[in-house]
Amino acid sequence: MNDPYVPIWEKYTLTIEEASKYFRIGEKKLRKLAEENLSSGWVLLNGNRIQIKRRQFEKVIDTLDVI
Repeated sequence: MNDPYVPIWEKYTLTIEEASKYFRIGEKKLRKLAEENLSSGWVLLNGNRIQIKRRQFEKVIDTLDVI
């Protein structure tokens, strides 16, 4: 049987918890950033769950010096 596990660096979207670990940003800070930027293109709402589009958020992070 195939293992359904997908490594975090291959996922298209990340939960707040996964994104926090991947980007080394606190969960509270990341949740606040996402809630303030719902129409930014890197946030996806799955019901009431926030998903972070990994590659799009990487591009945002690349342009920043401070979060």
